[in-house]
Amino acid sequence: MKKQLITIIALSFIISSNTCFKNEVKVNLPEKVIVENDSTAAKEFWNKLKALNGKAFEGQLTSAPANDDFAGKKLVMHVLFADEETILIPFNVGDNRSRTWILKYKSGRIELKHDHRHEDGSKDKVTMYGGTSTNSGTPNMQVFPADQETVSVIPAAFSNAWWITVDGIAYTYNLRRLGSDRLFTVSFDLTKEVEIPKPSWGWEDFK
Repeated sequence: MKKQLITIIALSFIISSNTCFKNEVKVNLPEKVIVENDSTAAKEFWNKLKALNGKAFEGQLTSAPANDDFAGKKLVMHVLFADEETILIPFNVGDNRSRTWILKYKSGRIELKHDHRHEDGSKDKVTMYGGTSTNSGTPNMQVFPADQETVSVIPAAFSNAWWITVDGIAYTYNLRRLGSDRLFTVSFDLTKEVEIPKPSWGWEDFK
């Protein structure tokens, strides 16, 4: 009887100690920290682009190297497709329909990629370069510093920074190569729609 009593007391002490230990662990567990991206500005910017879906606009160079291949050519952008995650914008330079800007909305940030195709629709050797915004930007402007894929495709473009602005009057596409005097800007007049152009090469069957 005495042994049984001692055993019961010992077990009660172990259970009590274990319960205290568990409670102590629970008290010391760090609280879960929830971090939410400040995506309001990026989303407002995205919605402004979405509102242009199905429309086309003519642009003009406002800054470019003197010998730029775009000089003197008709420049047209066409917002081919826009939803909550993807926006496709073919950018035609005269008869050259090799370029499409591809934007992606991911976790409060926006990615810009440049899709380049040959006339037969096959991908160019230099394609899908660009970058992702590192912050939420503003409702009128987003900045895209060059990513690692860009460095792999165009090593000299490691310091490239692209930015797009959009308001009720104009859409501008800009490129600055930091450490050089290279600056390229084309501005599209959003107050006047133009005829929808032919599809970009490789995108003829897109629906």
